[in-house]
Amino acid sequence: MSEALLASQAAGTDTPVPAASGARPFWRRLRTQRAALVAAAVVALLVLVAIAAPLLTALEGQDPTTYHPSLVDSARGGVPIGSFGGISGDHWLGVEPQTGRDLFARLVYGARVSLGVALAATVVQLLLGVVLGIVAGLGNRWVDLVVTRIADIFVSMPLMVIALALLAIVPTSFPRPVLVALVVGLVSGWGTLAKMVRAQTLTLKQLDYVSAARLSGWGTARIARRELLPGLAAPVITYSALLVPQNISVEAALSFLGVGVKPPTPSWGQMLTAANVWYQAAPQYLLLPAAALFVTVLALTVLGDGVRTALDPRAASRLRVGTGRKRETKADRGGAS
Repeated sequence: MSEALLASQAAGTDTPVPAASGARPFWRRLRTQRAALVAAAVVALLVLVAIAAPLLTALEGQDPTTYHPSLVDSARGGVPIGSFGGISGDHWLGVEPQTGRDLFARLVYGARVSLGVALAATVVQLLLGVVLGIVAGLGNRWVDLVVTRIADIFVSMPLMVIALALLAIVPTSFPRPVLVALVVGLVSGWGTLAKMVRAQTLTLKQLDYVSAARLSGWGTARIARRELLPGLAAPVITYSALLVPQNISVEAALSFLGVGVKPPTPSWGQMLTAANVWYQAAPQYLLLPAAALFVTVLALTVLGDGVRTALDPRAASRLRVGTGRKRETKADRGGAS
């Protein structure tokens, strides 16, 4: 409950108190969804692997950039020597064709780049979308019109074309993962979020507790921070959970097209690009990053859907397996009793 609403009730006004949702009902509903819990465990494991990449590669005794020419057969064009792409006690997942670089090291360091770029781009999208959406919702008619039209332009922009153009003209000395995160964050995603936040803001500012805050003399910034942001938390968290897998796919596509992260920095999309001609001679070189991308995007998508349905129990899940709608209803009844 807001401070302004408490002050208004203390003064004797008959202002209704909004029902607080709280974190406990959210966690109770989320726990009833098996698919979302499994997805959350997978995402946590992937994040842990990305964070512990230096430790994991140190345990293996390898790094992602060292060449091992003695482990590839130059007479056959650089095919790894040995079974299953050169898998051994020293190279847990084999080695890269032509270069002999360790695949396990490049895979776990690639998780750092792919997840890091996606999360950084999501933060940029959230900042732009939430700030501009609130500005449009609370501003006058001209501010609303300008912000909405700018958001419409960015929503209709072809992301890949604009990203390809921007990434092609920036000097190579600029850190590539940072550049990819900025380009993806600035070009895509935030326009739709800004329009959604604007619509929610227009609805929330008509409620009694926001009117009470305005009558108490609060400024626009304080009203936005104290009264509007808590009401916007659910849709913003839901949208951000679905943005992360989208950004991972975009980063992989840009790296696959050769304008994303540059060698020797490992990235899953970059590994797919290099593996394009090796799928027959060394199939694990293609299958490993492809499987990592597939599992990551699937887990984040399922988790995002679970978060959406847990935050809004009235919304039906888009998934049909492991959503536990009956168990969720029982959990809500148990919490209400």
